[in-house]
Formats: sequence, C-alpha cells, structure tokens
Amino acid sequence: MYSVDTSTLMDWQARFYPIDVFPGLKTRIENLINARRFQAVALVKDEINSVGTPGMKSWAASQSGLFVPVDTEIQAVAKDIQRRYPDLVDVNTPHEQADPYVIALAKKKKWTVVSQETSVKEKHKARKKYFIPDVCGYLEIPCINLLGLIRKEGWTF
Repeated sequence: MYSVDTSTLMDWQARFYPIDVFPGLKTRIENLINARRFQAVALVKDEINSVGTPGMKSWAASQSGLFVPVDTEIQAVAKDIQRRYPDLVDVNTPHEQADPYVIALAKKKKWTVVSQETSVKEKHKARKKYFIPDVCGYLEIPCINLLGLIRKEGWTF
C-alpha cells in the first residue's frame, strides 16, 4: 500500500517521532512491513546507510521485509521519470538517488508514496523544479507524509 521515501524514515526516527517517545508507532510500522504493506526500494537503504543515524541504520538492517530490489520494471519506470522530470534528482550527488525509484515502485504496485518532501509550490526558494509530491501529482500517484499515513491508517496514540 505504501512506497516509502528515505525522508519519511529519517523524519520518523531522527526528527519528529522518535522511538523512545512513540514506541507504538514503531510497532505499527513494523506490522505494516510484516504485512508487506510498507516497502521501500533498496536504494532507500543505501541512502540510510549514507546519512542515517546509527539507530536508524540498525533498525533498517533488522527489517528484512522493508526493502525490495529494483527490478527491470521499476528501473524502466524510474528512467522514464528521470527523463520526464530531470530536475527531480540532484546531478551533483555522487550516488544514485532513490526518489524516481520510490515513485516507480508506487506506480508499479498502484500504491501511495509516503514522503516528507513538500512540493515546489510550498517552498520559498526552491532549489530545483520538481520534488516527489510534484512528480506524483503529475503522474496521478497519491502522495502523503508520515502524518497522512498515521491518519489514513486510523492510528491514535
């Protein structure tokens, strides 16, 4: 049901909903993972390993059902997204970025993208033309943030 961006996982544990304050959120997300309803492309794990906190890296490593490989269909869709929206990724980053693949996974499975990014319209001085919510909007793929997921699932704490 949900294709998850790195920003969601980072904001969840490192910024806004830390596990020591929201232990129930961890349990509920892990239940979604175990039900195969909350997944991320393997490139998200690479990004977490590059910039994540030690706690995030450890948690991600323990979630065998979270990360899915980038198959040929996801690759083809992601390449088309990059071609149509070249500014979605930062060409100056030394590693491949997950954003087009996150969207491609959602498109393939007819799922919702979960990302903490905001659209270019919501930014004061955007550094690029497209962010995940913008591309999802153009492609008619639902896109919500973590709070939106919490509400959609009907969770209360």
